[in-house]
Amino acid sequence: MSVRERLGIMAARYVDYIETMTDALRAVEATIAGGTGIAMDDAIAQIHRILSGVMTGPNKVMFIGNGGSAGIAGHMAIDFAKNGGVRSITFNDASSLTCLGNDLGYEHVFAKQVDMQGLTGDVLIAISSSGESKNILRAAEMAAAKGCMVITLSGFSPGNALRQLGTVNFYVKSGVYGFVETAHQAVLHAILDTGMGWSKATANVQPSRPLV
Repeated sequence: MSVRERLGIMAARYVDYIETMTDALRAVEATIAGGTGIAMDDAIAQIHRILSGVMTGPNKVMFIGNGGSAGIAGHMAIDFAKNGGVRSITFNDASSLTCLGNDLGYEHVFAKQVDMQGLTGDVLIAISSSGESKNILRAAEMAAAKGCMVITLSGFSPGNALRQLGTVNFYVKSGVYGFVETAHQAVLHAILDTGMGWSKATANVQPSRPLV
């Protein structure tokens, strides 16, 4: 096989991958408590209203995730704070995770921090590809018990446990980590960027106003 033929196959693989990713992004489902489906624009608008309440009071947004989702949590916490003007934190500090994991068990590393740091009216954004990670589920339950609103992002099985726990839930119809994680980050950026004024008319201009 020639170099040109090999490159053609690689290009086709890339196009197939991107098209599959695009399909996954277009197929993201949003539900509210109780499992009722709502349009993505309506879900994002609801979250904008929730975040507006956070910005005008003493509250904050807490992001949690494991592995790749922890990276998304850290990335979005700083973007929401720096670009969107929303008080945001994440609970991925190594000392905290190793202390609480050692003392209480890894399934409690986020729930305990939500218990210690969470206030009534705070928002927990819980990110899990499988929607079945025990430490994420316990944190979501703790947040609800403390009067926090919970936003979830999950994938894999449509009946995953995390998808049942949020005020607003986003579900990606894929069992591939790359597609699920990319879609989760895209949804969170869509929430942030559209709240900061992004529109198709200014598609390539970074929005700069605080999130509304």
